[in-house]
Amino acid sequence: MPKIRPEDLEAIAMRMRRQAKLRDGTARARVTVHMGTCGIAAGARKIMTALMSAMEEQGVDDVTLTTSGCAGLCSREPMMTVEIQGEAPVKYVNLDENKTRVIFTEHVLGGNIVADYALGVGSERVA
Repeated sequence: MPKIRPEDLEAIAMRMRRQAKLRDGTARARVTVHMGTCGIAAGARKIMTALMSAMEEQGVDDVTLTTSGCAGLCSREPMMTVEIQGEAPVKYVNLDENKTRVIFTEHVLGGNIVADYALGVGSERVA
């Protein structure tokens, strides 16, 4: 097993800070990539990789990136849901890496819904 280097420890610390923000609710946004079997088959892993790269490239540490299972719309995969604190969630469908980066920049960072890629606004949850 290789030795842990100081830069490895910093990466671990950053990951733990992001997880703590999820638990205590201080993240300003949450992005959920739907990774059920259908989502993975349609390319959800590429969507997750694109989001992780965009966050790292832009030094974003106040956005929680998470996964879920199937959202029930297999024909519209890959999908992700963007939840900005205090706003209704937006479900994006039929994604690729380029669309994902546009959504990250425009909606997650800029606050503007990308209507061309959105299926709908609101939550299917019953409170």
